[in-house]
Amino acid sequence: MPSAPPSPQDLEKKLPASGPWTDLGLTLPIFVGYHLGVVFLPVRNAADVVTQELVALADNSILAYSGLTLAIAAVFVGVLVVAGRGQTLRWERFAFIALEGVVYAIAMRFAAAYVVGNLPMARGIPDRTTGLVMSLGAGFYEEIAFRVLMFGLGLKLVLLLLPVVAPFREKLIGVGWAVACAVVFSGWHYVGELGDPFELRSFVFRAVCGLVFTAIYHFRGFAPAVWTHTLYDIWVLVL
Repeated sequence: MPSAPPSPQDLEKKLPASGPWTDLGLTLPIFVGYHLGVVFLPVRNAADVVTQELVALADNSILAYSGLTLAIAAVFVGVLVVAGRGQTLRWERFAFIALEGVVYAIAMRFAAAYVVGNLPMARGIPDRTTGLVMSLGAGFYEEIAFRVLMFGLGLKLVLLLLPVVAPFREKLIGVGWAVACAVVFSGWHYVGELGDPFELRSFVFRAVCGLVFTAIYHFRGFAPAVWTHTLYDIWVLVL
């Protein structure tokens, strides 16, 4: 008699718990895909502080640069295996988090559209290939910059600098800091080579998206936020 297919709850129980190492492992395809593609483009994500260093280290050789990118991924995979966390790289985990990202991306698009209406968000991307590569870079590097560093580390520093506060006030400070980070994240999209002309509706739209990314990062972790951001940008810039 055939057994019933596993439920989503059963599948999640079989998957390794989330954490910094797990999250980095789950974002490796996005990291590698971006870096193997961006070297062929005249632009790169403004939060990307790695590509220029890799190009210089490779002495402007695309072959050497690609080798370095793959070597970084291979070393990290090796570290995961040695640390006994090789199960992080099982295909089921990638499938689960990609599906989770799709659900969050759709929900975020409807939430932001509910606030300000649907907006075209092409940001001057010239073609779909560039859009795909830049989506990967935005998902990875902007989540590091705005969620891990600005929100995560920044909130810890803010609370460290403040006198001891009650748990309720601490939560209020966290919400306020999340809103501030979302506003900065939205403003980020109006500067640089691919920046849009400022428009209030699109600014609010992106700020809402920033709040959703922050909520995903806070409650689910770095990898779900990266996949949601990447898949959402692919939806907007490529599909």
